[in-house]
Amino acid sequence: MTKSTPRDFDRHSLDGLGLLRAVVAAGSFVRAGEALGLTQPAVSRAVARLEDRLGVRLFRRTARSISLTEEGLRFYEAVAPHLAAIEDAATEAGSASSRVRGRLRVNLDAGIGQFVLTPRLQPFLEKHPDLAMELVVRDRMGDLVREGFDVSIRFGLPEPSALKSRLLLRSRIVTCASPAYVARHGLPRRPSDVEKHECVLMRNPATGSHFEWEFVRGSKIVPVNAKGRLTVNETGSLLAACLGGQGVTQMLELYTRDLIADGRLIQVLPDWADETYPLYAYHHSAQLMSAKVRTFLDYVVALTRER
Repeated sequence: MTKSTPRDFDRHSLDGLGLLRAVVAAGSFVRAGEALGLTQPAVSRAVARLEDRLGVRLFRRTARSISLTEEGLRFYEAVAPHLAAIEDAATEAGSASSRVRGRLRVNLDAGIGQFVLTPRLQPFLEKHPDLAMELVVRDRMGDLVREGFDVSIRFGLPEPSALKSRLLLRSRIVTCASPAYVARHGLPRRPSDVEKHECVLMRNPATGSHFEWEFVRGSKIVPVNAKGRLTVNETGSLLAACLGGQGVTQMLELYTRDLIADGRLIQVLPDWADETYPLYAYHHSAQLMSAKVRTFLDYVVALTRER
């Protein structure tokens, strides 16, 4: 594309920015068109007009995929939060009864999606009938802006980022085994005993190895060399293996509390369970936060406090 001098923005330019956001979220011109009720050629022409007005190419186009160029990413990072605020202002001006609407894309940990959020979404969606949600499970957060996400909910310490982070809770890390496993192999009596047991391990996506095990009581920390033949990469499989009697495992109390209470799991070394792991929500600038994001975060805060 020949670089041109950027022109003054008008209503059509603003429409083009909304379409840009739809393309980033959908990942293709075709899917963006389907979401907006437009044909693929109409979407392509609108993007071309926006590129012409800006004087830069926003997308790399191939036969198989599209992706933001470096210039396109910088531009989108700058305008995306403002677009959400504009959408909210337009909604509020048009109808105070339907402020929370549109599509909300959430990036989250598998365990949070499976055990905490998805089973409890019905009241939230019933309250906001004009809102559609897309939950995307990833083992790492990635780039929220580049991938068109509104919110991310993830365990672990925040990494340096322009995103805003909000601590939701700290869940204890507990060690568990099934009654069947304990009947066959007995219970560890001290942290070092765990090294003699078959352990079910969880892969750390940041390192490619499994998460290291340690036991914490007050200020005392005892690392152990947990060994096992089974390593998994998501919470559902970890929990299923433990329930199936495969071995001893460590996981978040957030997922095991009910199972321990009803006897399906036995907590191992409960006096050594003072280690905690934080759960954070990530979003764009609080000043430009959309109504749908703000309302969703309030709902998640209430859910995690219940847990």
